[in-house]
Amino acid sequence: METIQEQEVKTTGTKQLFKNPILERLTRSHFSIPLSILTGISLFLSYWAIAEIQFSVSTFIILFIVGFFSWTLGEYFIHRYVFHMKDDKKWKRAIQYTFHGVHHEYPKDKDRIVMPPAGAIIIGSLIFGILWLLMQQYAFAFAPGFLMGYVTYAFVHYAIHAYQPPKNFLKWLWIYHSVHHYKHPDKYFGVSSPFWDHIFQSIPKKKRS
Repeated sequence: METIQEQEVKTTGTKQLFKNPILERLTRSHFSIPLSILTGISLFLSYWAIAEIQFSVSTFIILFIVGFFSWTLGEYFIHRYVFHMKDDKKWKRAIQYTFHGVHHEYPKDKDRIVMPPAGAIIIGSLIFGILWLLMQQYAFAFAPGFLMGYVTYAFVHYAIHAYQPPKNFLKWLWIYHSVHHYKHPDKYFGVSSPFWDHIFQSIPKKKRS
């Protein structure tokens, strides 16, 4: 199986990952479905935090905002160390290709730009479980922000691949992510923000002339 660096990028088309039609279908989704599911989970947790746990509005807002921006760090580490993990083992190459490599090979395949519903539910539940173990009841205010951070990232990621770049200041997001896909797949891991690329120096240094 080819590494991400070795794959030829296809501007159109798609690829079958599983022979089993049910498994294959589970790898595909319209972007609005998983984002709606996660938004619904975030709204429910927010309601529970305020109505049942009775966090003050200010406490909820602070935890929500911290959770929202914490996602950008999660986004960076997942993209860099999971989706672009060192593929020195066969099982690592299989995981990498299934979760992300196929997207690099077919970046215009709209059904695989965003995590499908089954993955959204499983990973969303896992994230909340981990946050609950770490934060207890505060997870009900932190997790909604974290999930909405993911929803924002996923929407931006989908827009970058599905639509032409806008003629405004947001155009740089399209350019930034295109460099990752078509020139430096081992750099530029931020999608919704380049902040952590600068912090962890995963942007090539400009050569001095």
